[in-house]
Amino acid sequence: MLRFLTKIAGRHLALALSMFGLWLLLSGYFTYPTLLAFGIISVLLTTWLAQRAGMLDREGVPTRVFPGILTYMLWLTVEIGKSNIAVTMHALSPRLKLSPKMVTVPAYQTSDLGKVIFANSITLTPGTVTVDLHENDILVHALTEDLADVGGMTAMGEKVCGFDGLEGREWARQRKAERHAAADKAAAERQAGGRQVGQ
Repeated sequence: MLRFLTKIAGRHLALALSMFGLWLLLSGYFTYPTLLAFGIISVLLTTWLAQRAGMLDREGVPTRVFPGILTYMLWLTVEIGKSNIAVTMHALSPRLKLSPKMVTVPAYQTSDLGKVIFANSITLTPGTVTVDLHENDILVHALTEDLADVGGMTAMGEKVCGFDGLEGREWARQRKAERHAAADKAAAERQAGGRQVGQ
């Protein structure tokens, strides 16, 4: 019972601290006591309402993803920057080479939260938009052939699986092992082909 209460209290605290941190970041009011007090009151009220609505469960306050999502957000910011540059180069090119394409990307995240994070990450990346989210895949619209890179989007999905849950992490490990095995096989075939040409 004590463990359950500690877990519930931890979720309350995690939600309250993350909301207050976001409020501070967005408002920028660090030195006005009255505004800080109103911020604290609004955070406490929202936390209480979330608890009353039964939203403080594993999906509502996913404390398990907090450590992994920070590194993922940094990685995603870099990817968004790269895509910004690619889309800008296409837009500024004298010959606008748009070749819109719809692709299906596998989504092996174990929770709805993981799938939503993955779908939103694709949409946040310039040049791609999530059109539809199914049980095991995502339909994506891309502006060009280059941006319709299913392998790159699958790698993004693997990163989400890395913090989404045990099954997701296991799938990400298997995919990484499969990619390494395929790369080793391709290298061995190239090396064998080079020997035959030399003879």
